[in-house]
Amino acid sequence: MNCLVRILLPFMLISSNLYSQNNLSLSSPSGNFAFSFILQDGVPSYQLSFKNLPVIEDSKLGLVAGSVDFSRNLTLKNFETSSFNETWEPVWGEVKEILNNYNELRVTLQTNDSKPKHFSVVFRLFDDGLGFRYEFPQQEHLSYFTVLNEITQFTLTANHIAFWIPGDFDSNEYIYTKSRIDEINTNSGHEYNEISLKTIPDSDVVQTPLMLKSDTGLYINIHEAALVNFPVMQLNVDKQNFVLSSLLVPDAVGVKAHLQTPCKSPWRTILVSDDARDILASKTILNLNDPSKIEDPSWIKPQKYIGIWWELHIGKSSWNYADISNIKLENIDYDTVKSNGRHGATTERTKYYIDFASEHGFDGVLIEGWNTGWEDWYGNWKEEVFDFVTPYPDFDLEYLADYAASKNVKLIMHHETSGSVTNYERRLEAAFNLMKKFGYETVKTGYVGRIIPRGEHHDGQWMTDHFIRVVEKAAQYKIMVNSHESSRPTGLHRTYPNWLSSEAARGNEFNAWSKGNPPSHETILPFTRLMGGPMDYTPGIFKLKLNQYKKDENFSVKTTLCKQLALYVTMYSPLQMAADLPENYLLFPDAFNFIKDVAVDWDDTKILFAEPGEYLAIARKAKNLDDWFVGAITAEKEKSLIIDLDFLTPGINYEATIYTDKKHASYLGTADAYGITKRVVTSTDNISFRMVPGGGAAISLKPVK
Repeated sequence: MNCLVRILLPFMLISSNLYSQNNLSLSSPSGNFAFSFILQDGVPSYQLSFKNLPVIEDSKLGLVAGSVDFSRNLTLKNFETSSFNETWEPVWGEVKEILNNYNELRVTLQTNDSKPKHFSVVFRLFDDGLGFRYEFPQQEHLSYFTVLNEITQFTLTANHIAFWIPGDFDSNEYIYTKSRIDEINTNSGHEYNEISLKTIPDSDVVQTPLMLKSDTGLYINIHEAALVNFPVMQLNVDKQNFVLSSLLVPDAVGVKAHLQTPCKSPWRTILVSDDARDILASKTILNLNDPSKIEDPSWIKPQKYIGIWWELHIGKSSWNYADISNIKLENIDYDTVKSNGRHGATTERTKYYIDFASEHGFDGVLIEGWNTGWEDWYGNWKEEVFDFVTPYPDFDLEYLADYAASKNVKLIMHHETSGSVTNYERRLEAAFNLMKKFGYETVKTGYVGRIIPRGEHHDGQWMTDHFIRVVEKAAQYKIMVNSHESSRPTGLHRTYPNWLSSEAARGNEFNAWSKGNPPSHETILPFTRLMGGPMDYTPGIFKLKLNQYKKDENFSVKTTLCKQLALYVTMYSPLQMAADLPENYLLFPDAFNFIKDVAVDWDDTKILFAEPGEYLAIARKAKNLDDWFVGAITAEKEKSLIIDLDFLTPGINYEATIYTDKKHASYLGTADAYGITKRVVTSTDNISFRMVPGGGAAISLKPVK
């Protein structure tokens, strides 16, 4: 049940002297944050401090819209303040209830010309940070307009440490770099050949979310919320003055956004704390999104799945049915084409996965490569590639649907668009109708390659609108969505809870065929990519040495087995994959028990330890149960932790099952050496353990019956 209190304070309560100076102030509910809006010589700007420490110094605001400059020569038309306090329940999430409490300042500015136009800047100050956006009401002299630039700045106080990836218009699949602001250079160390499509506009542009740490011990996170009808915001870095400026991803003709009043920008967000744990616990980005548009979300279910996926990435099998290329695929008669013998999505192989899922309690099975068209699409920028309804000859769609239903397993559809988004939108109705006919309730979408309409980018306005169109259409069919190669999330899963998860970062599959992900990668992602929403990282690789599939005898996933277990807790998603081959789990049945036991939906979350790029430990309480799960991970250095169990229910005995790396284990050596211990604990106890380099620990805590 929601509890709502809203207080409007008329602007006359602010002194006329303050009004005349065009300098307006706001504090957070707790008083830890202080915010100022300034209009000096017609130029709007803002400042932000935390516990009397400056965080953002004088920073400009505004947009350039066609021939109208909404960043200078402005006058203050009016303003108002208000307060808001509610508690709401997400459909699924990391906690059962979320507090939404802020103080708001709405400033309306007007151009100083013969046909004045006005807009508002709305600031919401929470106890963990600031959100602000631009709103353009319907008005006489402003209807249709184009955004050519956004002037928003974030002026930092010093040369902070930054955790960043290049500001690529088409990909987020990079390893993070830790450096000082003045050392940022996307031309250095980021020439990853495995990223086939790169559009990096400048060496000084980085992606959001951007994580920062000051020498005074402040943690600062800059991102955006509610990305609707607007392009992704990246950041241009002034390395001499430590000023970050908004850079919007352009469309095919160089325009940033095409808008019509009434309209509004996404929220720009700044989260701040002197404790890194508070950044991960923040729900401000979610709070800045609209409530759910789905009136009855009872059909939306978090889920755990396996699938024909990892075997494709390690080269054991293939997506394509035949080995043919440079032909017109629409003329192929697959009944007369010889199979290559390596096709993964066959009826028999899918049955094997269904049986395994049924036996071990998994909700679903993903099948990639089931449909025709994989032989000759990659990199060709083709309009007509997939029809999303025609299976290969060796994949019996109807039989497998019935077989999965008989085993109480849901099949997960895969729609790879090959970047041909116009083709996908034309065929969406037919594709979703097919899914409903055969009982598929979840779809994994993919957008590998250059986008069609040609010239558009993955992170431009056209595509951010497309991702929402797909989710809205899916909701009409009661279908859940897991989007890959999409723009990184901005909390829209509150508004569209059927948008279960996204990729939008460098996931676990890069460990199968590239230079891989360093151990620090998973300790940075929660502070960056996951700030906007859950990630389908696809953990659970047990066979960490991949030399049986690769020519390089040293080729391996750069984690220990226990870290792979811990990722189910530290890398939040209501859609979690056990990504390895089923047969590999049978080699480690006792460790596999943790994956089978761990929940995917939660009533509570405790951030126990956190330091970006170094280590992380999180405890979560399973939905509607008194079971707790703990995951802890470290980067390249070993780390010892003592976990206090004061989050447990007092007076209850719990059986703790503790999965830890052996002393001699390491991501560089014997990565699958682990031990399991059990003991009875209460809320007054603690558990200590040591994590080896690239390692982790996982703990299940269940009431003793």
